[in-house]
Amino acid sequence: MAPPAKPSDDRPGSLLPPKHVAIIMDGNGRWARERGLPRTLGHRQGVEAVRRAVRAAIELKVTYLTIFSFSSENWKRPIDEIDDLMGLMKRFIRRDLADLHKNGVCIRMIGQRSHVESELMTLIDEAVELTQNNDKLTLVIAFNYGSRSEIAGAARKLAEKVAAGELHPSEITVERMANALDTSGIPDPDLLIRTSGEMRLSNFLLWQTAYSEFVFLDCYWPDFDQAAFEAAIAEFRSRERRFGGLSKVSTA
Repeated sequence: MAPPAKPSDDRPGSLLPPKHVAIIMDGNGRWARERGLPRTLGHRQGVEAVRRAVRAAIELKVTYLTIFSFSSENWKRPIDEIDDLMGLMKRFIRRDLADLHKNGVCIRMIGQRSHVESELMTLIDEAVELTQNNDKLTLVIAFNYGSRSEIAGAARKLAEKVAAGELHPSEITVERMANALDTSGIPDPDLLIRTSGEMRLSNFLLWQTAYSEFVFLDCYWPDFDQAAFEAAIAEFRSRERRFGGLSKVSTA
């Protein structure tokens, strides 16, 4: 795991900009409902917000952007809505892949491959392979992702190594556990943003956000733009990250 951002001087509230921003993109349905529109249009406007977020991340020199695209719990939604979300993912890759590659974006996916149709998985795999050497921005797409399942899977991998005699239980460390997660090789998020005013993690990056700063925005995801991104980063930079230590201005 890469080290977190450190303060740029000795004063609280002077953090360097975040290197890794994770976003829970919430509020597409409510955005549509308040305008008397079908939920599908809310999701389509949400894709436009993803494009804005990627452009803003590059401009703001964020090096990792993780977006919660489709939760493993989202399979509970109506089949028509699921089909629309899958179609949007396909169209996003087909339409945007060339531009993302041209702009130096490396695409990674975290989440389970099960239940995802083969055509979509092929598109995702092709995008990952094409962009693997890009280094301007790593766009991590959490798709069919649930953090509890990810952690259970990592524990299972280590347990299998113990059972095979390849690993002693005393050798199971935080670092080994982190390396067994889907996010192996990706630094933990410095900042987590959630839109729509909701204040919960919804089974997203539970391990990785142990020391992340959380910023909850009232705007719905389709309204998220560079100004909202900059406001979240400004809030992040106003904080003091102590990681269990003492404040620089207090011994309390």
